[in-house]
Amino acid sequence: MRSAKPAPPPAEGSRYRDGVRAAAPLVIAVAAFGVSFGVLARSTGMGRLAPIVMSLTTFAGSAQFAATSILGAGGGVAAAIAAAVLLNLRYGPMGLSAAQALDGPWWRRLLTAQLVVDESWALAQREDGRIDRRLLIGAGLALGAGWICGTTVGVLAGDLVADPSSLGLDAAFPALFLALLVTQLARRETVAGRSDRPSPAVVCVSRRAS
Repeated sequence: MRSAKPAPPPAEGSRYRDGVRAAAPLVIAVAAFGVSFGVLARSTGMGRLAPIVMSLTTFAGSAQFAATSILGAGGGVAAAIAAAVLLNLRYGPMGLSAAQALDGPWWRRLLTAQLVVDESWALAQREDGRIDRRLLIGAGLALGAGWICGTTVGVLAGDLVADPSSLGLDAAFPALFLALLVTQLARRETVAGRSDRPSPAVVCVSRRAS
């Protein structure tokens, strides 16, 4: 059996806590989204344990919401699984791009891959286009903790809320990705400001024009 290629070294000076710090502003929105999922799961009759186990093993908010909503509406298990799989197809290319940052035995790479979500993947991007493993793990652990804690709170509070939509937590998901977008745009502007060379797109356009 061929061994995995060694992962590239992390960015100089990067630490796991840097990933936690970078993800901290997003954890609040993730936790609020988890509360909403926990409340929804209770209202659809999933009980207390199943939603928490689902968040521990799946860690994919949109897919969990889709599957839970389908089951709550009387849909079948196959339809719920199909919807979750379709929503998670984006993790295919994301996983391929993050694979070079994962090292160690297969079981450690598998556990680390569980932390690859939209937010941790975006926060772990390096200037050279690679993934910083320490930032990925730190951000993933912080986001995962927020998601699981939020789900637990939502499950425990599910009996107290008759209408989950009355909480207004559905706004947490758009706010989460808006904050992520602002962070990425600010980072790109910083990188562009440090670079004295034109971008490949500018070079391509200038060559075609000449």
